[in-house]
Amino acid sequence: MSYEMIALLMFSSMMLMLLTGQRVFGAIGFVAAMAALFLWGEGGSEMAFSAAMKLMKWYPLLTLPLFIYMGYMLSESKIADDLYQMFHVWMGPLNGGLAIGTIGLMVVISAMNGLSVAGMAIGATIALPELLRRGYDKVMVTGVIQAGSSLGILVPPSVVLVLYGMIARQPVGQLWMAGVFPGLMMATLFVIYIVIRCKLQPRLGPALPKEERQVSWGEKFRLLRAGILPLIIFFSMTGLFLMGYTSLVESSAVGATAATLAALVKRRLTRQVMEEVIRKTLAVSCMFMWIILAALCFGAVFDGLGAVKAIEYLFVERLDLGPWEILILMQLSYLLMGMFLDDTAMLVIVAPLYVPLVDALGFNLVWYGVLYTITCQIAYMTPPFGYNLFLMRAMAPPEITLGDIYRSITPFVAVMIFGLVMVMIFPEIAMWLPNLYYAR
Repeated sequence: MSYEMIALLMFSSMMLMLLTGQRVFGAIGFVAAMAALFLWGEGGSEMAFSAAMKLMKWYPLLTLPLFIYMGYMLSESKIADDLYQMFHVWMGPLNGGLAIGTIGLMVVISAMNGLSVAGMAIGATIALPELLRRGYDKVMVTGVIQAGSSLGILVPPSVVLVLYGMIARQPVGQLWMAGVFPGLMMATLFVIYIVIRCKLQPRLGPALPKEERQVSWGEKFRLLRAGILPLIIFFSMTGLFLMGYTSLVESSAVGATAATLAALVKRRLTRQVMEEVIRKTLAVSCMFMWIILAALCFGAVFDGLGAVKAIEYLFVERLDLGPWEILILMQLSYLLMGMFLDDTAMLVIVAPLYVPLVDALGFNLVWYGVLYTITCQIAYMTPPFGYNLFLMRAMAPPEITLGDIYRSITPFVAVMIFGLVMVMIFPEIAMWLPNLYYAR
């Protein structure tokens, strides 16, 4: 059997196991271990051991549990509730204002968390009931929350970009900075869509009644204090890192400490909150560790087979495709996989194949990390099995059907595809900030 056939068999076996509902790390690791033993006998067991040692020696891995802890601490201590109240008062008088405020809330949560699932949970439990009670169209607001929560994997400190940096061996600081302007651009595009849609169809997002708008300026400015703590946390974490005072790991520790102190200042650091935060942090961190370990093992076997060179030969020489055609095919494959898998699974499955190929084609790997992340955002909301679709179905009230959820994402997916094309055509949207910073 040729190495190309073995690589194809490994890939198809893994996809089949994933479609049967097996855990991601179990499917990837099992296929990698069996292939290693089949190809190299007992010596193949060294691959898994080597991958484990490589993982344990990689110091930046410490950032993962610390960022995850920080996000859950801010979520469980209800600091996000205060933020939404602030956006509610300031944006409510506009048509679609509460939806715009929800996007603003999601941007702030993304800057404090780095995970989309936290934004989805906060949006579905805090914003969605309020938007429905205010007479907002259920289809539109469902799309707003799904699209806004997807910003969590693009805006720093994105955990997905940290994972990409680990697997692609790229500086996490550059990846974070590369995600800033694309993330803000995507949020701005969402806001522009909401403003135009609600201008044309005011019934979709009615303004607050006149009697509820009569909030004194003193009260409005008092509510702005809700944004002070998140700003302090964000600056203490990313600001100190970008100024060179802390390393990546130290900045994650600063962020986790700042989030804990914020909960303490708010008098919400109870035993129950701490237990819940630690339990969720441990569960998610262990999941990521197992997935990265399985991915490293799978990548080592694939590299040993020469599968990367085979893929490069297929695209470049056999099919005679240009670099941009190959890049577009890669992005399309992510969209297809996103119908069935989450972002982490997609990354660990194809990164061993795509990252070396992208490098060989002459593209910047930091820029490609942003493209990958935006494509994951789109894939999160792509029917039939987009990750965010089912999260929303699990959290939404009974009056929002699965059909409503599917319909809600169509305009936002179109907006995100437009944003992806913009970053592809104008790479400086992503690369301007890291180039400027590191040029110093």
